[in-house]
Amino acid sequence: MRRLVFLALLTLAVTAPALAQDINGVWRGSIEGRRGPQEISFTFKAEGSTLTGSVTTQGRGGPMENPIMEGKIEGSTISFQATQAGRGGEITITYTGTISGTEIKMTRQGRGGPTEFVLKKAS
Repeated sequence: MRRLVFLALLTLAVTAPALAQDINGVWRGSIEGRRGPQEISFTFKAEGSTLTGSVTTQGRGGPMENPIMEGKIEGSTISFQATQAGRGGEITITYTGTISGTEIKMTRQGRGGPTEFVLKKAS
């Protein structure tokens, strides 16, 4: 039994840093908006179980970059928040995702219902 627990802990210790390292870089995708598909990109930096970086969306005046807040990595799951300018002021958007190789299946929750989209690793 001890050996099985040891092997499980060893596997976790080896794979957790690998997942964190795989997420570092730029990820791009498209999210359905009121005016059709909109490009969205994320720059992620993982340090242990902490996720930092930024979210870049297209605004009326061009690209808007917002920092990631409260970013977490738990196994293959990421979660974080970012703010975005809205008509009535700033809106907090909550993102969750599941990492699978060079793809992240994301869910965005903010104003309105949840929106699902996929990110592909760009760099």
